[in-house]
Amino acid sequence: MKTVGEIDALLPEMKTWRHHIHAHPETAFEESNTAAFVADKLRSFGLEVHTGIAKTGVVGVLRSGSGKGAIGLRADLDALHIHEKSGVAHASKIAGKMHACGHDGHTTMLLGAAAALARTRDFDGTLYFIFQPAEENEGGGRVMVEEGLFERFPMHAVYGMHNWPLKPAGTFAVREGPLMGAFDIFEIVATGKGAHAAMPYTGKDPMLFAAHAIGALQTIVARNLHPLDAGVVSITQVHAGDTWNVIPQEVVLRGTVRTFDAAVQELIEKRMRGIVAGAAAMFDMTATVRYERRYPATVNAPTETRHAIAAAAAVVGSDNVETDPQPNMGSEDFAFMLQAKPGCYVWLGAGRGPDTPNVHNPSYDFNDDVLAIGASYWVTLARQQLAA
Repeated sequence: MKTVGEIDALLPEMKTWRHHIHAHPETAFEESNTAAFVADKLRSFGLEVHTGIAKTGVVGVLRSGSGKGAIGLRADLDALHIHEKSGVAHASKIAGKMHACGHDGHTTMLLGAAAALARTRDFDGTLYFIFQPAEENEGGGRVMVEEGLFERFPMHAVYGMHNWPLKPAGTFAVREGPLMGAFDIFEIVATGKGAHAAMPYTGKDPMLFAAHAIGALQTIVARNLHPLDAGVVSITQVHAGDTWNVIPQEVVLRGTVRTFDAAVQELIEKRMRGIVAGAAAMFDMTATVRYERRYPATVNAPTETRHAIAAAAAVVGSDNVETDPQPNMGSEDFAFMLQAKPGCYVWLGAGRGPDTPNVHNPSYDFNDDVLAIGASYWVTLARQQLAA
């Protein structure tokens, strides 16, 4: 392990920052106090600071030398609507909200990198420290791009990082190409004819539609995708009926689709619409499909992936950098930035052992032992990419 000396010196302060942010979680587009905390720290380091991007986003700008190169380093600010059960001293003070995904750690590591690089300025070019709101479900990355992030802050590449409790602390994992899946949602509404449950022949039972449609939708992946392609179709909600003896008029099915490839995404949506129309026709009722593409797949560019691997290896050693991990169907709105600019997203191992709570768990707490590793990765990447 070869963490950066300036980061090691900052580590006690970084832990204090992280615990403060953890104790005061804010959710999507409401991260005003967190954004103010970040902006104040960046100004104290001597950075040029821009606020109000995507409502609560912050960008810090640090220049050194005369180089024309510029890269962006991104962290996320928001928490989740979860009741914390971690039992740590710095647990959430806001009922029903907690940093269950480690964005408090992500923000802290990027702040630490900004502080270290501002002190040394041993690079040649421009660094943009991007603190993004609303990663969880609301697409703050998309909003930042739409509001002109890359026009206002011209950079040739952008990099992201997420802690990964499923992999041991002291490791990184990254791969060229898809690393995380596209996130789509759907809502299917089938309308039949309500009736007395004792006289089903007088109605058109939408529950029959639901029973057949749920099973048929699972055949999309099993019987329409090539075995080496990847896709997930999950029905997560079924809503119908109010009492024991009434066949409902309507049933609503909701769920999610996850894919890595746009062609697979197109195929699943097309087959879903066909299956729904066929099931509705079979039972002589009507049905509609609302299909929304929320987040695209997170796809790493080849050159930037090589740069990320080099920086990670410099910190933890090449034996501790996994370069072909199995992609994960979880989604990440850093994907919107990768659609607009070449870049790379890495996983930072954060596991303490097999019983480490995973992200989005009420018992989760970011592993402070990896703060220096993640911040050192940022500093090393910046120094390698913008070599003085």
